[in-house]
This record gives sequence, C-alpha cells and structure tokens, in this order.
Amino acid sequence: MRLIIEILLMGLAFFIGAKLVPGVEVSGYMSALIAAILIALANATIGFILRLLTFPINFLTLGLVSFIITVLMILLVDNMMTSFNTSGFLAAAFLAIIVALIKAIFGAVAGDKD
Repeated sequence: MRLIIEILLMGLAFFIGAKLVPGVEVSGYMSALIAAILIALANATIGFILRLLTFPINFLTLGLVSFIITVLMILLVDNMMTSFNTSGFLAAAFLAIIVALIKAIFGAVAGDKD
C-alpha cells in the first residue's frame, strides 16, 4: 500500500513541478504519473549503470554527476513521451530540483513509519 501511495505522490510531485517550472509541459496528471514511473525505472536501470561507471567522478564532484544523470533520465523520458515535454537541459534540471524538494516535503509530512 505504501508503494502505491509513494507512486501517486511522485506523480503529483511531477505534476506540480511541471506547473511551476517554465519550459516543462505535461498534458495531465496521468501523463505526469506515467512520466514519473518511467523516470524512476530509467533511474533504477540505466541510471544505476551510469552511476557505477562514473563513480570516481561522482565521488570527486560530491554527487553532482548523479544529479546530471537524473536530469539526463528526465530528458530520455521526454524523448519517449509526447505528453511530457521539456524545453531543454535547464528546464529538466529545475524540474529535478523542484520534484526533489516536493518529495522531501511529502516525506517530512508523512514521516517515517519503519
């Protein structure tokens, strides 16, 4: 049940982030939910492999490369979907920052029940 709630909240975070960031367009909540799921899957597969390959650089830059990989995964999903569009790298970077902040707020409100 918690996984379903987290997926729905991630879709909501992408929907809110798309409304706040200029240059990011999403056609509706379902498109934002699908985009959020695809970005999570891309981060879990391709992003994981890229993070392993770039670990030394990621270590030296204190995680900046990991953030860039996340932005690249957003751009990848942008190319895969027609109902989710970003205008470029900066818009995707701002979207990643806004979504991370919104997810942190959701996490703080929900609390950790483990």
